[in-house]
Amino acid sequence: MHPSSLSSSAMRALQLELKSLQSEPVEGFTVTCDDDCLFKWTVGIFGPPGTLYQGGYFKATLKFPQTYPYAPPQMKFINTIYHPNVYDNGELCISILHPPVDDPQSGELPSERWNPTQSVRTILLSVISLLNEPNTSSPANVDASVMYRDWKNGVNNKYAVIVKEQVEKSKEVAKKDGVKVPETIEEYVVKQEKKPQEADLMDADEDYYDYEYESDNEDECEHDDDSGQGD
Repeated sequence: MHPSSLSSSAMRALQLELKSLQSEPVEGFTVTCDDDCLFKWTVGIFGPPGTLYQGGYFKATLKFPQTYPYAPPQMKFINTIYHPNVYDNGELCISILHPPVDDPQSGELPSERWNPTQSVRTILLSVISLLNEPNTSSPANVDASVMYRDWKNGVNNKYAVIVKEQVEKSKEVAKKDGVKVPETIEEYVVKQEKKPQEADLMDADEDYYDYEYESDNEDECEHDDDSGQGD
């Protein structure tokens, strides 16, 4: 497929997904997109109630490759989050964001990696799951992984102390953004009315064809250093 066709296909897929997430939000997240570039999204992640991250507000960027959805986006946290599956530079390490290649050395099954049937919605749900239960078998942050296991086993409380400190700092970010962070299950769970899927798709199609991109904006996205291919 020609690169320009792949880019158009990616823009169409992202436009449909963005509309879906805005009309039927995923609980625990906010999603916004730069007006001038559909390939860069900002995600606000609320710490799930009942976990160490409760009350926290962690921002991350999603950068999509021109070949999306055939290749995964890259997710990187903007503010600090101490977690076994987050590198020191903020990049998230999770199987669903790994390219669909056969790598027996990784310890991951091909079915756990990215495939074109995945979406931003499944990524966000996977992140929530990861906050609740980190993957310590192949950690991105070894120290955090050791501390997490010690905390779970009642050896020491260092992991909880660090996370709670970061949660408090993140509240300042939420205040600056004018965001009210949900603290209870009732606030956290999104209540919404179901809409006919066909109507949503028709509206999304109309929005897509009305969505115009300036050529210099497309070039900026295309030549971004972060291509969306995470490790």
